[in-house]
Formats: sequence, structure tokens, C-alpha cells
Amino acid sequence: MWDPSRPRRECRGAGAGGRGAGGRAARGHDGAGQWAARGHDGGARMSALVAHGTLAGLAEIAGVGRDPRRGGYSRHLWQGPDLELRAWFVERAERLGLVVETDRNGNLWAWWGTPGPDAVVTGSHLDSVPGGGAYDGPLGVVSALEAVGRLRASGVTPSRPCAVLVFAEEEGSRFGIACLGSRLLTGGIDADRARALTDADGVTLAEAAATAGLDPQRLGADRDALARIGLFIELHVEQGRGLIDLGRPVAVASSILAHGRWRLTVSGQGNHAGATPMGDRRDPLVAAARAILAVQDTAAARTGARATVGRLEVVPGGTNVIASSVHAWLDARAGSDADTRDLVAAITAAVDEAVRLNGCSATLTEESWTGTVAFDPALAGRLGAALGGVPTLPTGAGHDAGVLAAHVPSAMLFVRNPTGISHSPEEFAEVEDCVAGIEALETLLRSLL
Repeated sequence: MWDPSRPRRECRGAGAGGRGAGGRAARGHDGAGQWAARGHDGGARMSALVAHGTLAGLAEIAGVGRDPRRGGYSRHLWQGPDLELRAWFVERAERLGLVVETDRNGNLWAWWGTPGPDAVVTGSHLDSVPGGGAYDGPLGVVSALEAVGRLRASGVTPSRPCAVLVFAEEEGSRFGIACLGSRLLTGGIDADRARALTDADGVTLAEAAATAGLDPQRLGADRDALARIGLFIELHVEQGRGLIDLGRPVAVASSILAHGRWRLTVSGQGNHAGATPMGDRRDPLVAAARAILAVQDTAAARTGARATVGRLEVVPGGTNVIASSVHAWLDARAGSDADTRDLVAAITAAVDEAVRLNGCSATLTEESWTGTVAFDPALAGRLGAALGGVPTLPTGAGHDAGVLAAHVPSAMLFVRNPTGISHSPEEFAEVEDCVAGIEALETLLRSLL
């Protein structure tokens, strides 16, 4: 069971290739720097959780969706790796005696007991950013399955429904909208707009949903499914250094920064690379480079602000062609809704000024927005009390739990990340900290069921 006072070894960072598929096996800690056997059946239970130096569940999917070009994993909604992970989840959940269903928006529910209202729901997502790590999302899903499995094995009979939930398209890597599955579920995105979203190959969400066996016309707010959730807890690897700096393995989330995504289009004049003198050019790629520097400088001048351009699309994209336009995607975050809006307004002004130096123009179009999230204080307090007093931490990363928080009591557990690196192949968590997270989640579910 969860023991917040149990000393734990300081974490060490991952190598360039990540350590999710082959770190050290877990060991108990005796407080003097040596690892000792756990009491009762803890050693056996720990061994059952570990395979090849990582959680057994993560090891089972370690080969799915590896990206040889980017490194790490590329697992995107309803494409091959995502479909394989969904099949894995169904098999894993059914092996535990859970009953799996897919809702109208492609989210997966694995029920312990008869589905119904006031359910205790836990889970996360299985998709990834391009070239992402092994822990962001899957750690929460694997941990939820392990926690429920341990409760069932120990003879717990739940007094209310319980489900493990896997949200679709949390990262937004295929259709551009983060937390799409939870936004659709809660009505946070218009269904017609969602159906018209397109991926890089021009496939619409409606077309992809139909190919996956869903009815595109039923995509959208699912009030019946939402009404079944009594509360939601999402376990997630920490995306930051809060826990390593505190020397603690697990924390409860307090809040999420306001954040959104904007599409920046820089327009110039396409032309011949050899026939156009340098002084006659209106090159939008050069202008976009100035714009990106303006984004960096604007955010750096504001305390607590974060702004990132991580994706570019150059049109037409020829080596011997001066581009006609450049599309870039801006991610902006700050401490409050107003601060984030002010940041984006300042970025817009700075970008306009920057691109004019090359005779170009720019437009900034909002694609998604999530206001500041404060997690339910009563639920957070209950979780903290059940775990014997663990730290609370804010986060700058968005999560499905943050979308649900406006509709049902929601909370998050963070598992220590030894470097703070995430959305990268180097993302990592020590196996003993992952087990600490499972133990914490098991304790919480036991107290709530």
C-alpha cells in the first residue's frame, strides 16, 4: 500500500534514447541508500509489475509506434499504432474482468461493475505527439489498469461503478485540437467544426471516424456518458521538475495554466530562387524566422509566460523556390486567462512588425483555447488526506482532466520525472516512482469505492 514516508532514491536522468524500455528493475529502499526487500507480499507484487526494467504494461507496448526518423513514438488517432494500442487495452482490460465499450467519440471505457451514475473514473490517453516519449499518457492508462487489478485481486467489492477511461486524440497530433476526445464528450467543441477537421493528408475527422467504425453524425456532446462520471482522477508523468526539486515521488495537481494554439500564416511572393535578386524578394520564410524570434522575445519579457513555435509548413516547399506562404503553429501559455490573452496580443503586434521588414503580411487564427483550470479543492484535499500529505503542484501542461474539471470533480496525480523532459524520446520516470504512483492510485480508489 501507499506509504508517503517511505524514502526513495533520487532519480537520475534518461539517456538520449530514453529509458522507458530498459532501465533498472525496481527495488525497495531501506533509507540508508541501499535497496531492501519490501514487507509482506510487497516484493512479489513489485516483481509482478516490472518487466525489462520498466512497468510490465509499458513493456508490453514498447514496440508499438516507434518512429525511426524522429526517435521515440508517433501514435496518432486511428492510425496503425493507435489501433494496435486500442486492441491491447481491450485485451488487457478484459483479462482483468472489465467490460469495454467505445463511446460515440472514440473514447474507450473499461467498466468494473455495471456502468452507471456516480462512477469513479480514472485513466489517461494512449496517443502521442510526433516523436514523443513512452510515459506521457500510457503511464496513466497502465497505472489505472494495475490499480484496478490489484483492488480486484485483493477482494474489494466496489460500492459504486468504476471505469478506466482512455481518451482519444489528447495530443491533437493528427487533427490539431488537443484533448479532442474529452472536448467532444463534454461539448467543448462544436461537432460540425470537429467533423470538418483535417489531418496532414486531407482526411477529415468524419472520414477517419467512419473508417474506424464510428458514426460521424454521432460525434459530439455525450451527456449520458458525462453524467456517469462522479469524479475523475488522471495519473500522469510530471512534465516539469517540481517533484525532483522537492525530492518526492508523487504529487497532487492544483491547477493548469491557461493555454491555446494559434495558426500563424505569413504571406509573401513566391518566385524563382535564381532569377530574383535578394533586394527584390518578399520571402515569407525569412519573415517567419523574424516572427518566431519575436515570439521568443515577447514571451521571455513576461514573467511566467511560455510561447512556442514547434511546427512549420512552407508552401510550396521547393529547394529552388522562394516560398509564397508559411504556416506556423503557436502554443502560448501564461498564469491566467487575461495574461495569456495579453501575451497573444503582444505577440500579434510584434509579429506584424517583424514580417513587414520583408514586405510580408501575417494573420493569427485561434484554433483552440483552454482557460485556467483550478482542480476541485475538496477532491484534491480528500486525495491529499488519503495519501498522508503529499505536495500539490501547478502544471503548465494541458490534460483531459482539465477539460473535465469544468463539468465534474477532477484531480490529477503526478509521478516524478527526473529531468522534467517531456514530449521527447528522453522522457522518463524511474520504475520505483511509477510503482509509487500505482500504489497511490490504488489507495485513492480504495478510499473512494
